[in-house]
Amino acid sequence: MLALAVLLISGEKRPARNQLFPLVVVAIGVVVGFPLLSALALQYRGLAQGGIASVGQLQLLQPFFGLALAATLLHQHVSLGMLAVTVGVIACVYASKKYAR
Repeated sequence: MLALAVLLISGEKRPARNQLFPLVVVAIGVVVGFPLLSALALQYRGLAQGGIASVGQLQLLQPFFGLALAATLLHQHVSLGMLAVTVGVIACVYASKKYAR
């Protein structure tokens, strides 16, 4: 949509029909590929700096941060069982980090 607006404002000619498929492929590559590859690069950099075991255990907590965000921002119902599992996993991650040394 933004590209079409820029083409209309700048007065450029629209691409021919035979040029649309390569443009769509490049656009999808930019929209999907760049964020994916940059996220993987940042993740591996963090794993290299913090240690695979430590960072891997912290990644176990990500679903629970998502649960907390869904409950606060989207007003989703959080049952007592969900909270019990959350507390159990957090306790396991804490214990494994504490007693691993």
